Amino acid sequence: MNLKKVVIFGVATLSAFAMTACSNKTATNSNGKKNKGTVALITDGNGVNDHSFNESAWNGFLAYGKEHNLTKGSNGYQYFQTSGAAEFVPNLEQAAKNYDTIYGIGYQLKDAVSTVAKKYPKKNFAIVDDVIKGQKNVVSANFLSNQAAYLAGVTAAYETKTNVVGFIGGAHGDIVDLFDAGFTKGVNDTAKKLGKKITILNQYIGNFNSSDKAKSIAQTMYAKKADIVMHAAGGAGDGLFEEAKAINQTKKASDKVWVIGVDTDQSNLGNYKSKDGKKSNFVLTSVITGVNVAVKDIADRAYEGKFPGGKNSVYGLDTNGVSITKGQISSKAWKASRTARTAIINGKISVPKHPSK
Repeated sequence: MNLKKVVIFGVATLSAFAMTACSNKTATNSNGKKNKGTVALITDGNGVNDHSFNESAWNGFLAYGKEHNLTKGSNGYQYFQTSGAAEFVPNLEQAAKNYDTIYGIGYQLKDAVSTVAKKYPKKNFAIVDDVIKGQKNVVSANFLSNQAAYLAGVTAAYETKTNVVGFIGGAHGDIVDLFDAGFTKGVNDTAKKLGKKITILNQYIGNFNSSDKAKSIAQTMYAKKADIVMHAAGGAGDGLFEEAKAINQTKKASDKVWVIGVDTDQSNLGNYKSKDGKKSNFVLTSVITGVNVAVKDIADRAYEGKFPGGKNSVYGLDTNGVSITKGQISSKAWKASRTARTAIINGKISVPKHPSK
């Protein structure tokens, strides 16, 4: 969905960035020495608190900084926020002047990262959720999100009471395909196992920004008796949460409809008060894309002088690069998801990367 997505921390505009991020001078620590292993990330315009890839990447930075005694700022770790594609290259170049490893998270940053990496061959660059080939100072990081989405499908098949579930995608593409294909396969495989006939409603928004359209799609799906809807729509997915909350506020807590979140644990978006006055939450689980895991792993390697430039690092269930949260999944459904997880890791279940046509 990025669905997504992109990363590297900063400020809303270039002028604002100049005031708050970093100068062109070499930064030093309290002993007058420049820290090694400094890192920066560039966002895609959704901000670092997007409940998605940017936020996850920043959490990885926080963990990395804590482990290596680095602090936020020009001599540690920082993010550069962009408001549009025109700012990708300028922010990447600014970051390259002050930081050792620079991240662009999301396919939208691919060309910009490739361009700036050629201009700064002695700096490390990372592109997340896409692949840049043939550049020794660039590492690509990708995720087997279809594996985790399969587990979400398993739980949805167990938990649905109406035998109707939904999937809302952002824009068509290889990344969203992973979530769509995995979820659909997980639902269908588990429905067959349980002897259920489950209908999967599937619709795309066409982008990752139109939360109003996501809300409208969700309204239709819930009206068609879906009681669980998963999204892979980035910021547009907020519309799904808005609709689920509006519906649930008119129902008893025991009759709620559910949402399956994406990228990060989105349970905080599911808090509400039911018709019978009970505080409740409607997020069943979230499909986690471990951007934080990948970001920290790459940063740790660079810190040790082992930056994996030129490679495509793929993170799946076996490395906890993708996962689902326990959320409010029943013990029976959670156990089934753990069994499926093991089977996927051992190669006994093959999860497609693209939906069947």
